[in-house]
Amino acid sequence: MSECVVLGSPAEWAARYGPSGRRSVVSVGNFDGLHLGHQKILHQVIEFARFEESIAGVITFDPHPLKVLRPGQAPPMVETLAQRIERFAGIGLEAALVLRFDHSLAALSPEEFARGVLVQYLKTRAVLVGQNFRFGHRQQGNVDTLAELGRFFGFSVNIVEPVAVDGEYVSSTAVRNAVAEGRVAYAARLLGRPFALTGEIVKGAGRGSTVLFPTLNLAPEQELLPKVGVYATETRVEGRMYRSATNVGFRPTFDGTLLGVESHLLDFSREITKGRMEVRFWERLRDEKKFSEPAELRAQIAADLRQTRDYFRRRELAAHPVPS
Repeated sequence: MSECVVLGSPAEWAARYGPSGRRSVVSVGNFDGLHLGHQKILHQVIEFARFEESIAGVITFDPHPLKVLRPGQAPPMVETLAQRIERFAGIGLEAALVLRFDHSLAALSPEEFARGVLVQYLKTRAVLVGQNFRFGHRQQGNVDTLAELGRFFGFSVNIVEPVAVDGEYVSSTAVRNAVAEGRVAYAARLLGRPFALTGEIVKGAGRGSTVLFPTLNLAPEQELLPKVGVYATETRVEGRMYRSATNVGFRPTFDGTLLGVESHLLDFSREITKGRMEVRFWERLRDEKKFSEPAELRAQIAADLRQTRDYFRRRELAAHPVPS
């Protein structure tokens, strides 16, 4: 994976790249989840920048603008900023300008943003965005505004067509809806990869020994969580990936009240109580249920694990079919 240089202000960008005289090709947006539509735009940014011998970059915001302007309407974020930066690097972007979104930035008119950020500091040669792109104070600017400013300031504007999956345009909203409804397999199609939760391993209630299926408990960093239920997942710990079954829920059999994310890793018997953990959600298996006694829960978990093994076996066969 190539490095993506992360810069916190337009002045930092100018200080790093200004002496080289290189101009920039960028896209601008929140890029929450970095789904297939975002990826299409950013791959074109890289191709355009390579052709123009320019910097392939992105301008993004933290926090999400709605968290500042209308907190009650702010969506739960699909990924953390760290995940977003990691995705930028994975795609191959050279630089990411992460602007702290506040009321001062929100007050900039489209012209002020174009002049003060795109032109003065980034020396922008081209901007690539989707058709629904909006920017500037009260979102007054759209793609037509951007194109007009580009003609005035001397940068080109390319509009990238959206990506559709099953007749639905891919968007961060569509990803959020799919995950929140438990449709993680569909979310994976929109993202081009499974939805993932990351965070620290935390100590559980110690009931793993009671039901004979020890689990690793995750304190998720993400705001968005899948619908309560049991899922076929993959879990990464200590640099290795294990197939797993993950419960997102309240442990109703034990009268739990706090939402938890706990994974039983297949073919893994070590006890880990701390460290980083990632859970990738592939398929929803069932709703969370309340059982009358631990023995019933034990039997259900055994069935969940069989179903998880079957799911990954089917994936392997689909990826590597046996010749007839």
